[in-house]
Amino acid sequence: MTEHVIPTPPTVTIPVADTDATFPVRRVYCIGRNYAAHAVEMGHDPDREPPFFFQKNPDNLDPSGEFPYPPQSSDVHYEVELAVALKSGGKNIAVEDALDHVYGYALSLDMTRRDLQGEAKKMGRPWEIGKAFERSAPVGPLRPVSEVGHPNAGTITLHVDGELKQEGDLNQMIWKVPEMISYLSDYFELAPGDVIMSGTPAGVGPVERGQVMKASLDGVDTLTVKVV
Repeated sequence: MTEHVIPTPPTVTIPVADTDATFPVRRVYCIGRNYAAHAVEMGHDPDREPPFFFQKNPDNLDPSGEFPYPPQSSDVHYEVELAVALKSGGKNIAVEDALDHVYGYALSLDMTRRDLQGEAKKMGRPWEIGKAFERSAPVGPLRPVSEVGHPNAGTITLHVDGELKQEGDLNQMIWKVPEMISYLSDYFELAPGDVIMSGTPAGVGPVERGQVMKASLDGVDTLTVKVV
């Protein structure tokens, strides 16, 4: 038996709603600017350009219900998103077969150190310093496909301290879930445990310590996260 030279890092998991089961996470892919209105508010053309992705770390996913305000930033933004959890994968997956690989869906937040991301953009550098910091992806419990089907429409919202900040509909996504899975599989070998965060509607903005964010998606779930 192989002996590890350090303690084995813990497996990152997402709880499965209303069960004691968990979903082990392998990788986290995030699509950028996938709602036209959000592309416009970020200063980009909303036309259907090829999708682009960045990654968060598996242990950025956090189901605790708390978001610790991160260091080295004074401008941290919320971005509410639908997360897609894969039960199988492969290469060159056809669009028409893509949904067969989905285990379930959850609400998530792509928290962003916007000031650090903006500096990285200006310097032509990667975004990880703004996107992939500790506990930067609050996530709710997974709802299996057997329970919620494959949501391709439905209102997705985010309230901060009871005030509506973001509102969109899944049918406004430029690249739909099957297309995202297929596109990613042309560049990466997808596998069980992969999670895809599917982009955010318009209305992103800053949060402060002590505020409470409440995300909601029709037919899927709600997610409440306190900034601490």
